Amino acid sequence: MKKLRIISVSSIIGFVSTLQAQFTQLELFLGFEKTDFTLFSNYSINDNNALSIATLAFFQKFRERENQIFDEVGVQPTFFWNINKIIALGPSLYYNSFGGFSERLSGKFILQNSRTFLVVIPTIAYSEKKDAGLGEIFTQFQIQKQLSKKVSLWLNGQFLTVWDKFKSHSRSFQQLRLGASYKGHQIGLGLDFDQYGVEPITQLNFGLFYRKNLKN
Repeated sequence: MKKLRIISVSSIIGFVSTLQAQFTQLELFLGFEKTDFTLFSNYSINDNNALSIATLAFFQKFRERENQIFDEVGVQPTFFWNINKIIALGPSLYYNSFGGFSERLSGKFILQNSRTFLVVIPTIAYSEKKDAGLGEIFTQFQIQKQLSKKVSLWLNGQFLTVWDKFKSHSRSFQQLRLGASYKGHQIGLGLDFDQYGVEPITQLNFGLFYRKNLKN
């Protein structure tokens, strides 16, 4: 079962690193079946923000004993070179508690305006534990509606699929978040739908989320 537990999250960093030059983001998702805690941070390393370092750390814990095989901890630093406002490239080193280490290279393609955001990130990687390559595609969208200077509504979605040796399904997920933001505090409803393995084992989780952005 360990082969099924590898979750790939490098592309999530690509989304948040475009929003602000320097920040830390915390998110807590409390579902009926699992709890997720995620930390993102992004720091520019030159004056024009062409180069940056983004870091992701996450913890996923299932409540039912039979689902605890999917419990997971991961850490990933990523170096990004922002070629322009639309295209970026970046290598990273990713570690999680089941999959071990993998070396990765991602491209990032972005479309955005004042209310909407779309990013598509293809990645190639090498898993040391599997001694094999893998490919993935991550997509995320964001739609917001400003109600006042302090209050806004948000709809976020993110989708991932990972293929071992570029041909066998390993991991996919679809996540939706719908909520309101007040003075940088976001709270609302969340839905996570996860698939693991060649013949996918599925997990569905519904719950509440809280997100906070800390500008540096």
